[in-house]
Amino acid sequence: MTEWVDVCSADDIEIEDVVRFDWGDRTFAVYRSPESEFHCTDGLCTHESVHLADGLVIDHVIECPKHGGEFDYRSGEALLPPVCINLSTYPTRVVGRRIQILI
Repeated sequence: MTEWVDVCSADDIEIEDVVRFDWGDRTFAVYRSPESEFHCTDGLCTHESVHLADGLVIDHVIECPKHGGEFDYRSGEALLPPVCINLSTYPTRVVGRRIQILI
């Protein structure tokens, strides 16, 4: 069963930034693009399970803080080694000023 889950206020995420969101035993990363659009991926790097929310966001790319691997957070695509497995992505929406993800 999937459901829309409230994450945070849209004002809580700066442009070109990321926040961590934990739901049950799962961790997600929620991003705000340069165009002020919101995106969501798994929160752990597929290389060594490091929290991506501690990484650097530039344009549409999240860089893992441990080994510098990069993902396009819009598609989850692994872009730069050592990462080679894509991230899962999740639909996002803004209701009022609240960000929600479909999980």
